[in-house]
Amino acid sequence: MQHAVGSPLPPPHQPGHGPADGWSPAAHHPGPHHPGAQQGSAPVPPPPAPGFTQAPSAPVPPAPPHAPAPPAPETTGHVPLPPGGQFAMPSAPPATANAPDPAGTTLAVLLIGPAGAGKTSVAKYWADHRRVPTAHISLDDVREWVRSGFADPQSGWNDHSEAQYRLARRTCGFAARNFLANGISCILDDAVFPDRPVVGLGGWKRHVGPGLLPVVLLPGLEIVLERNAERSGNRRLPDEEVARIHGRMAGWYGSGLPIIDNSQLDVPQTAQILDDVLARSIASPPKW
Repeated sequence: MQHAVGSPLPPPHQPGHGPADGWSPAAHHPGPHHPGAQQGSAPVPPPPAPGFTQAPSAPVPPAPPHAPAPPAPETTGHVPLPPGGQFAMPSAPPATANAPDPAGTTLAVLLIGPAGAGKTSVAKYWADHRRVPTAHISLDDVREWVRSGFADPQSGWNDHSEAQYRLARRTCGFAARNFLANGISCILDDAVFPDRPVVGLGGWKRHVGPGLLPVVLLPGLEIVLERNAERSGNRRLPDEEVARIHGRMAGWYGSGLPIIDNSQLDVPQTAQILDDVLARSIASPPKW
């Protein structure tokens, strides 16, 4: 099924088509007015001086026809965004160099974790305290752009909520590639399950690129339940659902992805460890 993606843009101005109301700039900016001269008449040259013979005027070649300007290339922001371009892994430093500093490197990071793991808080803090421009892209925020007709998964996971989830993921992926193409790092957060590799981690890799660095944020169950209880609205889940999601997230152990247990860490401490993990991931990318 195809879905409309917005209203079409107005057609660009075509050469040779004047303004719709007939307004002409020349009509509103006449030259100097001379009394007694008819408006718009050609100027009369002065008579030649005595003894001076005026040479005949050379014919003036006709002006070439106006060629239409070539269409401007499609751009996103100020840097052209190539179709289908994906983010590649930053180059690893030479063996003799020190460990790379992720705070000064353009990165694409996927922060994975259950509800209540602190993904959003850590991602915002990490993005706020980097030395290079960085954007935080939250999947939940993008899903909630849908106001009327929002398919809340708490009301039951169905085809409608699944479709909106996939749409939000594609939107986040495009936004991430857009930021990266303009030199801005990004960190995305999502509750990606290890038992759904095709639509989970594999989907993010397809949308953003092979340079995406996934990191799992997985505190203990009691911490997740406590943090979830502090939430409100549709961000707060039943305890049974939180426990079920947390159990499925435990499947990341043994996957080869870096895992941060932030049960006893505050947000700044977790962000610092995230930088350490990313430095190792740049030097030795995880296999996923």
